[in-house]
Amino acid sequence: MAGSVNRVILIGNLGKDPESRSTQSGHNLTRFGIATSERWVKDGATQERTEWHNIKAWGKLGENCQRFLSKGSKVYVDGRLESREDDQGRKFIDVVANDVIFLERPNRTDQAEPSSSPSPSPQQPAVATDSWGKTTTDAWGGGGWG
Repeated sequence: MAGSVNRVILIGNLGKDPESRSTQSGHNLTRFGIATSERWVKDGATQERTEWHNIKAWGKLGENCQRFLSKGSKVYVDGRLESREDDQGRKFIDVVANDVIFLERPNRTDQAEPSSSPSPSPQQPAVATDSWGKTTTDAWGGGGWG
């Protein structure tokens, strides 16, 4: 099979508010962490493991994450894995987001909701943002498989 695939899809909750900064070239970069959990039963006892994922969102996508997400927000993230190393030689794996869908009504009280968002139903997110920063209410980010 030719080619390769680098894609990750996560649904989880933010561990703290997103943090944004501008790069030296003037691009916006927003970082946040999300937790995913898995549960299983072993010997009659429920076990649980939580994994933390570092998310990077660039440009308008990152600006929307900064504006509408906060600690505890539930999100769907579709992206790719990217490794990096810090000054001490520690290695990290980040998820570079292509799409972020906000699965709950934004809970940031310091920002108004986008005027184009209708009231969400239980199956519909309040706000969805694709990698170009377009805001939509389509639960799958306005895209399809084709």
